[in-house]
Amino acid sequence: MDIKFCTQCGGSVQQTIPHPDNHARYICSQCGFIHYQNPNVVTGCLVHKNDKVLLCKRSIEPRHGLWTVPAGFMENGESTRVAAQRETTEEAGANINIKDLFVLANLTHANQVYMLYRAELIDDNFQPGHESSDVKLFDQDQIPWDNIAFYTVKLALEKFFSDYPKGQFSLHEIDF
Repeated sequence: MDIKFCTQCGGSVQQTIPHPDNHARYICSQCGFIHYQNPNVVTGCLVHKNDKVLLCKRSIEPRHGLWTVPAGFMENGESTRVAAQRETTEEAGANINIKDLFVLANLTHANQVYMLYRAELIDDNFQPGHESSDVKLFDQDQIPWDNIAFYTVKLALEKFFSDYPKGQFSLHEIDF
């Protein structure tokens, strides 16, 4: 994203490499404020009840109409666990018990870090939130594999179904 004006004083900015840095940054020509641009954190939960996983059908872009796990951008002032819980409540209305970090995906092409926690579904009370048109539990054979919204989610689901029979879940780090 191009920055044209300083968020501190409104002055114009120029993209240069400040000494002794090695990355081009937007720097205000008036007050000298350096505008850092860093990756966004996406966090959510791979929610399961035994060997079934909870998926949400997206009612928003991007990937409207496709299936995903409840996840979204972390807000300022949140921990990754709190954000994952919030996103799961907002998108799936699910009561969960967050277990452990399950997938850490570095999406360098999109300037995102994707963190998915494994979470157990506490009860069968779930319903679509404002970003979902449907929420369902799927076993591995029922998953609409050709209609999964994001590649990271597809990989996370594959890792879950690989780990589940062993009864042990590993942290899976993926670089794109």
